[in-house]
Amino acid sequence: MSDAPRLPDWVFPPPEGFTAADLDHLPQLPAHTELIDGSLVFVSPQASFHTRAVDLLTEGLRRHLPTGFRVRREMSVVLGLRQRPEPDVSVIQAEAEHGPDQTAYDAADVLMTVEVVSPDSEERDRRRMPQLYAEAGIAHFWRVENQAGRPTVYVYELDPATGTYALTGIHHDRLKLTVPFDVDIDLTEIDAL
Repeated sequence: MSDAPRLPDWVFPPPEGFTAADLDHLPQLPAHTELIDGSLVFVSPQASFHTRAVDLLTEGLRRHLPTGFRVRREMSVVLGLRQRPEPDVSVIQAEAEHGPDQTAYDAADVLMTVEVVSPDSEERDRRRMPQLYAEAGIAHFWRVENQAGRPTVYVYELDPATGTYALTGIHHDRLKLTVPFDVDIDLTEIDAL
C-alpha cells in the first residue's frame, strides 16, 4: 500500500468535461477556479496593479450604481452548461442575490462584467471572455489594461444585430459614461491605493 496522498477527483476530468454545477461539488478545489469550455482554469497570484484596479472600479461603480443593482467582485457567472467564469467585477440585478451561501449568478441577471488583464490571462481576457459574455447576452463588458501602472479601460456594448461586442470608447485618465448608467471614475486615483 502506498503512502502517497490520494489526488482529488478533479485532477482527472470527465471525458465530456466538467459542468458549471460541478464547481460547487468538487472537494479541495482551489479558490477562484473558473470553468471555461468544460476545463478548470486556476487563478495565479495577482499583481498589485490587478488588485488596485479591481478596488478602484468596484468602489467607483458602487458610488454611481442605480437602485436595483449591485456590484460584485470575483463571483462566478453561469454562462452555459460548461462555462462558469469569475469576472473580476460584475454588475448584477439586486434581485439576483439569494443569500450568503450563493456561489454564482446567472448570465441573465448580469448587466456588465469587467476583466482586468493579467499576464497569465491576456488571451482569455482579450478574446475568449468577451466572446463568451457576448454569447450569453451580457450587455456590457469592460476590459482593463495596465499602461505604465495606470488603468486603460476599453468599454464595449453588445450589438444586438450581430451578438458581438462593439468598442464604444477607450478611457485613460477618467472613465465618464452615461451607459449603462452615469459613471464618473478618476482612473488616476489608482496612484493613491
